[in-house]
Parts: sequence; C-alpha cells; structure tokens
Amino acid sequence: MVNSTPQLLKSVLSEGRFTDEHATTLALLDEALIQVCAQVSCDAAFIVTSQQDNLFAPSLEVVDTAKRQVASYFTLERDSQSLFTQALLSDTEFLDLLLANEFALELSLTDGDIPPSEQMDTSKFAHALSQLPQWLHLAVSPAVTVGNVRVMLACVYIHNQPIEVVRKDDVNSCRHFYLEDITFQVASAMELRRVSYLLENKERQYQELFQQLPMACALVDVNDCVVVQNQVANQSLPLIEGQSLYDLMQSDDHPLLEDTLHIVRTGMLRQAFCELPLKTGIQQHWYKFSFCHAMNSQKQLLLMVEDITERYRLADELSFHSNHDALTGLPNRIQFEALLEEVLAEDEEIQACVAFLDLDQFQVINDLSGHLAGDQLLQQVAKRLKQLLRKGDVVARLGGDEFGLLMYYADEEAAKQVAKRICHQLFEHEFVWKNVQHNVSASIGIAKLDKTADDIYQVMSQADAACRLAKEEGRNRWHYFCPDDPQVHTLYNQMVASVDITGALALNQFELFYQLIEPLSKAESGLHMEILLRMVQDDGKFVSPGVFLPAAERYNLASRVDRWVIDNLLKWGSDNLETWRELSMVSLNLSAMSLADQKFMGWLEMRLMVEPELVDKLCFEITETAAVSQLQQATALIDLLQPLGCKLALDDFGSGFSSFAYLKCLNVDFVKIDGQFVVNLCRDSSDQAIVNAICQLGKDMNFEVIAEFVESTEIGFKLKHLGVDYGQGYAINKPAPLSTLDSGIRHPWLIEDNEQFIGGDI
Repeated sequence: MVNSTPQLLKSVLSEGRFTDEHATTLALLDEALIQVCAQVSCDAAFIVTSQQDNLFAPSLEVVDTAKRQVASYFTLERDSQSLFTQALLSDTEFLDLLLANEFALELSLTDGDIPPSEQMDTSKFAHALSQLPQWLHLAVSPAVTVGNVRVMLACVYIHNQPIEVVRKDDVNSCRHFYLEDITFQVASAMELRRVSYLLENKERQYQELFQQLPMACALVDVNDCVVVQNQVANQSLPLIEGQSLYDLMQSDDHPLLEDTLHIVRTGMLRQAFCELPLKTGIQQHWYKFSFCHAMNSQKQLLLMVEDITERYRLADELSFHSNHDALTGLPNRIQFEALLEEVLAEDEEIQACVAFLDLDQFQVINDLSGHLAGDQLLQQVAKRLKQLLRKGDVVARLGGDEFGLLMYYADEEAAKQVAKRICHQLFEHEFVWKNVQHNVSASIGIAKLDKTADDIYQVMSQADAACRLAKEEGRNRWHYFCPDDPQVHTLYNQMVASVDITGALALNQFELFYQLIEPLSKAESGLHMEILLRMVQDDGKFVSPGVFLPAAERYNLASRVDRWVIDNLLKWGSDNLETWRELSMVSLNLSAMSLADQKFMGWLEMRLMVEPELVDKLCFEITETAAVSQLQQATALIDLLQPLGCKLALDDFGSGFSSFAYLKCLNVDFVKIDGQFVVNLCRDSSDQAIVNAICQLGKDMNFEVIAEFVESTEIGFKLKHLGVDYGQGYAINKPAPLSTLDSGIRHPWLIEDNEQFIGGDI
C-alpha cells in the first residue's frame, strides 16, 4: 500500500487523459486502480469526481479501470464503451448522490435489482443496469473534497450467483479505511493536476495578454536589465533584451531613473514613474517610464512605456508662446523681466544696461496705412534690432511699439554707442506700404542695471523715464538716465506719482480743499470759492496738486481724478445742503483729457442731472490752452452746462495762445487772469496795461474777470481800481479743508476807510 501511492499520483498526473463528451470527461487511471484492485482483491474500480472550477475543469468525471481480465464484461461492442460505464453516465443524479455521500457503503446488485440503502436511493441506477448478466457488489468510499475537487472511489466485485446484502455493521472497516486513504490521495493528486493546468493556462494567457497589450511593456530584472518585452516595445523602442535601462539614457538622467526604481523596489510606492528622453538618433523622444512589481519569484519589475513626445512638444510650444511675442518671435515682457531678475540675482557683479525703445509716430502709420502695415513695420524693426545689437544681447517686444534691450557687460559708453547706432540705422530704414513711404525713427532711454536697485521695476521705470524724456527732447534720439538730471528726476517722480494716484483712487486717499474767490467791487452775501484737491499720504501729510496732477495728465489718469472730485463735491453738497444754499458760486477744474473723453462727458451729464438742487451753483474751469486746442470739445461743454444752469470760466488767461481771437468763439462767464500778470502788478506798468485791457474786454464781451495770485491787500486795491471783479490768493485766504467749512455766508475782505484797506482773515 505504501508503494502504490507514488505510482497512483504518477498515473493521475501523467497518464490521465481528458476528452470532452456530453459535458463529461473520462479519465483512465488504469495502473493506479489496478493496484487498488490488488490491495482489496476486487475485480474492478472506478472513480467519480466533480471539479467546481468552471474555467479550467469539467463538472463531472468518471474513471473506469478497463481491466483486461474483465474487459469482456466492461467493454462491449456498443460504441466501444463499457456497459457499466454507460449505465453510470446515464444517471447523473445517481453520480451526484455518490459524490454527496459522506459514509462508507456496501451495495449488492442482484439481477439488475439494487436493494435499498440507508444512505441513498439506487432505483434509477438499478434500472440502468438491468441488462447486466452478472451480479455486482460495490464497496464505496466516503466522498473526499480537496480544494475544488470532490472524489469518490468504488470497488466492484463480480459474482455468478446472487449474494446477500451486507449491512453497514458488517462492513470490512480495514478495506474502507484503505479506500478512504486512496480516495484522499487521488483527490489531492487531481487537485494538484487542476492547479497545474490552471497555472499553465494562466501563464499562457498572461504571455498572450502581455504580447497583445497596446502599449510598450517589458520585464526588468534586479540588475535593471530588460528580460523580455512585448511586440509594441520591439517595434517602437530601442530596447534590446539583456540591455541595461541606463544605456538608453543620458548620464544626467540616471539619478532620476535610479530614484524611481528605488521607490518601487523598497515598497515606498506600489507604482512610480519618471519622464525621460531616450537616445533615438537625431530627434529626441520623451517617454514616461512606469514601474511596478511583476509579482514573480525573480523579483522583476513590470515596465510600461508611454511615448509623450507630442505632449512635450506642445508644452514647449506653449512655453514658447507664453514667453515670446507672437508677431515678432521676440521674447515678451514676461521673459524680459525674468532675464533681468537673473542678472540681479547673480552673485557675480555683471555690468549691464537696460534700454527702452519706442517708435516715433507709430500711430500715424497705423492710422494712414492700417494695422497690417504697422505689424509689418514691427516685424522689420524686430529683425533689424537683432542685427544691430551685439552678440549675446537680448531684444524683446514689451508691447505695442515698445521694445526692451538688455545689454550684457556694457558700461555707459558702450550702451550709448549701441543706442546711437540703432537710432541712425532705423532713421535710414525705408518702409514703403502700398507705394506710400513712411519715416521711421525711435526714441531710446537707457538705465544702468544696478544691483543696488530695489527690484527690476525700478530699473525699468528709470529706462522708461529716460525714453519719455528723449521723446520730449525731439525724438529720434537717446537719453541716459542719471539720478542727478533734474529733467529725468521730475519725469521719474511723475511716474512714481502715477502709481500713487492709482492707489489713492482705489483707497479714497484724496481730500477736497477750498479757497475763496473774493468780489472786489460788489457786495455778495454768499461765498464764491474754488475747489482744490490734495492727496493724502500714509503718514497723513498732503501732496500738492502741482506734484501729482501733471503725472495724472501724462499717464491718462486726469479724467478719473476729475470724476472723483465732482462726485465727492456733490456728495458733500447733499450732506451740507443748508451751507450749499448759502454759497454764491463753487468753481472746480476740468482737465483737457476730460474734455476729450466722451465717456467722461456722458457720465458728467448724468451725474449733474440727478442733482438739480446743486448744479446751479457750479462753475467749471478749463485752461485757456485746453479750450483753444480743443475748441470743439470746449463748445460742447458749454452746450452741456448752460441748460443745467452751470457757469464756465476760462483759467490761466493770457498764458497760452492769442486769446483775444478765440474769445469770440467761447461764450464764457468768467476769465481768470494768469498769475504772472498779477504778482508784480503794483510795480509793472505793462502788467497794469494788460490787466486793464482784459477788464475792458470783459465789459465789452460781457464776462467777469478774476485775478489770481493776490498776495497782498495792495494788489487787491490795485485790481479793484483797474476794474477787476474778483480776486483770489493767499492775502484773502489760504486753502482749507472743505470739511471745516460750516457756513456759506461771506464776510467782506476789503473795507475802504480814508483810502486805506485793511486785510482780515475769514
């Protein structure tokens, strides 16, 4: 019995044969079952087995010994199949009962009749064996389950005469113990065969799946060499089995690959990837290498490779567009500022200069020949600048017709030479569009890229200020920024002030002041005053309008400032309506930019229409220069204000154009004499003649005259004597916050007493 087990297992594993028929598989275990027959002295033996794995095994299996000494009985001519086996197969319910049996059985079959058993119903099997000529005795082992296999072993005894049924109590316990042991061994062997078959099929399926994967895959051993790869990898990657992954990559990329492999092998992550370029000849291809454990005994890694070259190409293209100008291909402002940051961040002291270049009269080309012509000129200028700069220097398009130049290792003289060459060459550049020739020139501002600067924007603003000064000096020239240059200093301060103005508008850091306009020759009950503006600093100090208003004009902020003044003045009038009604007149200034701003003029009309109880006290002042240079807009303002009851004053009269010729075109209510004719009035006869002429003109043209810069009562008396209607200046009162005004009742300033005038404070 001991020697039968290895042979039995060998028979099960190596000599078993599977053939599908009627959803049932027959397996011949002749040699193993012959030994069983010898051990228990039976004539034949068979096995019934059921395997519950529907993927790789049948559901039912019957094994017949086909012994030679009983072949005439078990093997008949009919279909070359034993009648006994055929009887078993004809009743699957009986087979299921045998497989479900958990007890040892002894069944006697006499004349095709099987006596009833305590454990199962055998009537169907008895009917199936009705054709057998002999009598049978079956010794059935309990069914054994191992894994997914359930096995029952039965021994067959053939008799030529009837025998009595052997009861359960008379069963030979030794024989059944042996059968149960053999059944367990057969079940174990068949489960092992099933698992082996399953693994073999899984391995084959894995290999087929591995080869059919639509992406490049390979197995990598512990030495980081390629062991095997699929068809896609063979066709698309420069991978060779046995080759190290490191041989495919640049040495600079080895640390990244090493870190990725280490992360997976140490279990820090189940899967990790890195993106690296491979050596593929002239063109560089980027790949994503993903690694995970292959779950085999060799501790290999599964490598999945994805070609991401297109993504990197698109990323490079996107990066190029985000850092370069689409029209000229030059670096844009973002890239230019990044280059400046790099220079400032260098530990080594690099002597460099930054220049801003602005094309002169570029808008004329756009207006006359169209934007296509302007774009063509910008492309030509960009190409020309790259040729004119030194090797290694950078030219960038900062926006519109403005270019930035970064000159490495350039001192003041070298930068000036480059700027001079550019100005000369661009002036000689011929630009013809549709038979129309345009002049081309540029203004250049240069600043030193000093490492002591707070940031790059300080340097850029210095170059911008120098460029603007070059334009004001006549264009087609360059200017080097020098902190000691008063012109540059003023322009630079205005640029800084423009930033302060923007912040003050956002944070409401302005305050309204007022200064009285005193009648000199007539009695008025209410105050006549002009509204002035001050900007409040963080420390609470006030900034004079002479500092920030020029910056507002230069940087297109004047209309926003005017809007703030008008809006807050009307709010104050609504909040102090009683005081407002006591006032005689409230004057406020409008800038030339506001006159030309149609959007502002529309807002002004709507704002005044919603304050009908306030507008009749308003008088808007515009400078003589603004009125004369924008005569049409000034006339439109008069047409807007007069129906609402507002007044109009012409400020700084006599400081600009030939004013007398334009006065007849402007229906103004007041004319303010420029202060230069007032400050020396008492000592200068020419000033007296001019003031006298203006007063006479006012009488003839029906407007009243206001004199500025009244610095003494002596000047006030002289103005009154010449016929001036109003005076304004420090002798009358100094500007004060509007919030401090609590009454609109006027107190006279000049009181005549024996031809003496005494000044007094309000």
